[in-house]
Amino acid sequence: MVAGGRGVRFGGAEPKQLLLLNGKPVLQHVMERFFACDGNLSVVLALPEDLMARWRSAAQSFAVSLPHTLVAGGPTRFHSVQNALKAIAGDGLVAVHDGVRPLVSSATIAACFEAAERKGAAIPVTPLTDSIRQVKPGGASVAVNREHFCAVQTPQVFRLDMLRKAYEQDFCSDFTDDASVVESAGYAVTLVAGNTENIKITRPEDLILAQALAAAMVC
Repeated sequence: MVAGGRGVRFGGAEPKQLLLLNGKPVLQHVMERFFACDGNLSVVLALPEDLMARWRSAAQSFAVSLPHTLVAGGPTRFHSVQNALKAIAGDGLVAVHDGVRPLVSSATIAACFEAAERKGAAIPVTPLTDSIRQVKPGGASVAVNREHFCAVQTPQVFRLDMLRKAYEQDFCSDFTDDASVVESAGYAVTLVAGNTENIKITRPEDLILAQALAAAMVC
């Protein structure tokens, strides 16, 4: 679980990972979603070092007893995942999930693991509903067919050996998620259906939306 961001776009004094969503920290919701699917998961949580004490305090205050290992986040998401991989032993499948996506469904988690078991790498996506345009150099733009595009979510699930090999690459600014890192290493990625409620809390209005969605979700 990657929660190494500083929440610059969100603003406010409290990191968005620790904000309360319907009475519990966002990170607590995230962990509960995964443990509801499999109580035997091993969770590694990447956090900025200066937030670790605050998370431990919040976890104690809200009685978060779910087992997890803390590792220091890096300067980018890429480096945070690199650090987290060092804390994982053995083989198998590994899911990388944004620490501010608290509404991922059990069906999405299961579908990603099942596809990765068969194909080696799987990510959840949802169809686009807005019209989209490609902006060209100089500011001109052109309409493009949204049927040829999709929105990417997490968890992104991979064979552990595949993800380790991919993260031996040097950092590149084109790496926006784990799938882009894995594809750069020459591996194919399978798409599975995500859930539309699986939003990433980036701005204050996202938290308001997440509160409404959490109250309505049954999964």
